[in-house]
Amino acid sequence: MSEIQNKLLSPKYVIVATLALFTVGFHIYLIFTGLMPNLVSRPIHLALVLPWVFLLTLDENISKLTKYIGYILLVCAMFSSYFIVTNYSLLEEQYGSLEGPLQYFVAISLLLAVLEMARRAVKLALPLTAAIALAYGLLGHYIPGDFGHNEVPLESFLGTLVISEGGIYGSLTGVSVNVVAVFVILGAFVGVGEGGNAFMSLSTKIAGRLRGGAAKVSVLASAFFGSISGSASANVASTGAFTIPTMKKLKYPSSLAGATEAVASTGGQIMPPLMGAGAFIMAELLGVQYSAIMAAAIFPAILFFFTVWIGIDVFAKKYNLIAMSDEDIPKLNIVLRLSPFFAIPFGILLYALLIMGKTPQFSAALAIFASVFLLLVNRDWKISFKEFLFKFLDGCITASRQIATIASVIICAGIIIGVLNVTGVGVKITSAILFLSNGELFAALLLTAIACLVLGMEVPTTAAYIICVSIAGPILEEYGLSAIQAHLFIFWFALLSTITPPVCGTVFIASGIAQTNWLKVASKAMKLGVGLYIVPLAFIVNPFLIKPDTHFSFALLSFVKIALGLWLLSNALVNDKQKTSIRIIFAILALIIVFIPFQ
Repeated sequence: MSEIQNKLLSPKYVIVATLALFTVGFHIYLIFTGLMPNLVSRPIHLALVLPWVFLLTLDENISKLTKYIGYILLVCAMFSSYFIVTNYSLLEEQYGSLEGPLQYFVAISLLLAVLEMARRAVKLALPLTAAIALAYGLLGHYIPGDFGHNEVPLESFLGTLVISEGGIYGSLTGVSVNVVAVFVILGAFVGVGEGGNAFMSLSTKIAGRLRGGAAKVSVLASAFFGSISGSASANVASTGAFTIPTMKKLKYPSSLAGATEAVASTGGQIMPPLMGAGAFIMAELLGVQYSAIMAAAIFPAILFFFTVWIGIDVFAKKYNLIAMSDEDIPKLNIVLRLSPFFAIPFGILLYALLIMGKTPQFSAALAIFASVFLLLVNRDWKISFKEFLFKFLDGCITASRQIATIASVIICAGIIIGVLNVTGVGVKITSAILFLSNGELFAALLLTAIACLVLGMEVPTTAAYIICVSIAGPILEEYGLSAIQAHLFIFWFALLSTITPPVCGTVFIASGIAQTNWLKVASKAMKLGVGLYIVPLAFIVNPFLIKPDTHFSFALLSFVKIALGLWLLSNALVNDKQKTSIRIIFAILALIIVFIPFQ
């Protein structure tokens, strides 16, 4: 019996595939209707992701008690979601205030389910933060002084978080439902087809013959693939599975192989056209077109990858790293044969988004249809309906799992934002930072950067950005920064924790693949990724850098100037064969070049 027949006869696979079809189908259906009330579409979104976390978890080591608690929470949360969907019109008339024991049960079961979803998806830190926020909302009126708050009636507090659009069904969840899920689906279908192989073959063809070619392939592949996945961890796990062993085979130090992939994969979240969930949320919070976010982000992202490239080149000289062998570099005809698998969906996406002026989700839907159509053919452009069926179903399953993980983060972060709004503590924290910064912009930037770094070590990048921007965004704007400057600054610094010890997710994954000490990987990653620390400050001092759509000439001049400074700085950090005095001079000169703006 064939593998295809085995799958079709497996009840578990049929159930999983059916749920995945409903999950993907619902989110695509929403694009073309747009008339569904928020208190219907968002609870359905939650109901569709709940089984992926509680029933279809990949964790085989989960205890029986935890498993049964998950089942109970799943049933209660599914019922509660059904209750909200079927009674949304009545609930809207309650103006966020609970009425009766059943509604209390609905509120409590949903909050517990969301906290446990986040714990299973991204471990303890984020739900613990949300639980502390809930405790503060319930008990903060007992805290004396400025950081207490007026007592909020329980029915209003829980109601705001659960039966209105002020908590788990707030605007963040709306972005998860309407935009993020759609782009996750696009990435999944491109990935299960030949899109991933196409990225890798093109990257290898471009950079494989250069000095340190395998590492430079990693940079290009991560820039390409990361712009789809928007997830540093997913980027490391996918492209790193190829690039790290290839680098080690070519006698790269294991720590350099891991560091290269960790840093390059981090850049995927800041590289247009797709920049992960955080960028879509940024567009929502700023009330601008996603294309405006892309325009602002493009030059800083290229500067980041340029700095990584320069660092790798210096390391290549130091370790005498050779190019990849001819047999490992794909022939031009293979590259040309594979390229349409990503060029067609991306071309359609960008054309619809930038030329036709369509919404991000509609543009992504067109690209999804194209990528699904391409599943009909294999890399030799031969049609196979059997392969199509299982590629399509695997794409749906992959997308549904990723949607569930991202939704777990975003919906849990919605609890924190809801509490900040209900209690007004966000304004108080903002006032405290203003007081500590004493009117100095760079003191406020430093405090914000530290907050982003610390928070980013404990919660995913998207959640760290959401929380920090809610508190610190208004402060930075008060100091004269534009809204997009403030948001991009916070978004970049929320990424620092991916390569900065003690909690550096991409470093841990990459060091595991490279089978080497993570501290050595982290040390090299911080040198290669110095752009992640410098570029956000650079576009504060050089605001034209993020305005290529309105001031292209000044943006380009700023780009060239900062690129020169980063080239000097990267050489100073990485080239330890150079005299220390020369390296210090290079570093000082680099910082002067980067931080003297055009007037």
